[in-house]
Amino acid sequence: MDWLWNLLDPTWWLTILGAFATIGVLAIIFAETGLLLGFFLPGDSLLVAAGIFSSASLVVGEAPPISFPVLVIGTPLCAIAGAQLGHFLGAKFGRKMFDRPDSRLFKREHVVRAEEFFQKFGPARAVVLARFVPIVRTFMNPVAGVLEMPARRFFLWNVIGGVVWVEGLVLLGYFLGSKVDPKQIDKYILPGVFIIVFISLIPIIVEVVKKRRERKRLPLPNGKHHRVPSSTDPQH
Repeated sequence: MDWLWNLLDPTWWLTILGAFATIGVLAIIFAETGLLLGFFLPGDSLLVAAGIFSSASLVVGEAPPISFPVLVIGTPLCAIAGAQLGHFLGAKFGRKMFDRPDSRLFKREHVVRAEEFFQKFGPARAVVLARFVPIVRTFMNPVAGVLEMPARRFFLWNVIGGVVWVEGLVLLGYFLGSKVDPKQIDKYILPGVFIIVFISLIPIIVEVVKKRRERKRLPLPNGKHHRVPSSTDPQH
């Protein structure tokens, strides 16, 4: 399972990419928001980690491996472009793109979750809020296309959601990177990643709890063919 942990670890990606870290971050954000197979890639944690690395290097006067100006300009563009691609594919191919057996890289339940999210919050809010929910943000874009959300309307809310999501996390990482000791940055990265991932999973956890409570509150069938007979019931 070490390989799976590596795929989810933003510091592993940034280390492997090395001098190409900036380009790599842009490519990963595009794939994570635009390609169905990209749902397993780090999104939230990668943006925060990239912001931290771009800031921490400047504190000690080193050339940063990640360009902060490119991050600020490029990552929202890639996030928006990736989502637009997902919406286009969903609108063009419809549910055919989901007609595949479950595998390690595709689960039909992810599609169902995205559709429920879309129906629950409505098109506009769903596109924006999905940015902050792992997996859902990957499948939301093609689902919005399949459910015939108009391209212009999707583009508007896609831009708003993409900018708020990307810029917020990158700037958070940049701020944190300027406050910690660069030599001890690894001690802060992993706890930070866990916190970001946990916060991102909160909406999913809340939805699961709500569904369980709703199921418990459902009234039991009380028709004569369902309830337990009592002594006052007429005998046949």
